[in-house]
Amino acid sequence: MAGDAVLGLGLGLVTIVSIFIILPWMFLHYFSKARTSRNLTDEDERMLEDLWRSARTMERRIETLERLIEPDAQPVRPRPSERTRGDIN
Repeated sequence: MAGDAVLGLGLGLVTIVSIFIILPWMFLHYFSKARTSRNLTDEDERMLEDLWRSARTMERRIETLERLIEPDAQPVRPRPSERTRGDIN
């Protein structure tokens, strides 16, 4: 019977330590890892900058095509100015 009591006490101690120490530590550890991995890498930033430049180039080409196709027509939508476009350069 004494062996069962010691086994039960040990199991209870392991359960309490697991619930109140190990589980919160695991949660906080992986939560902090997820927060730090949200930042963009240098390669991601370069890729976004390239995509931004491509989008600006395509926008200029579309505007040129619109001017060539209908030179006398009034623009249907207002053209964004350099200030409102949000250019980074």
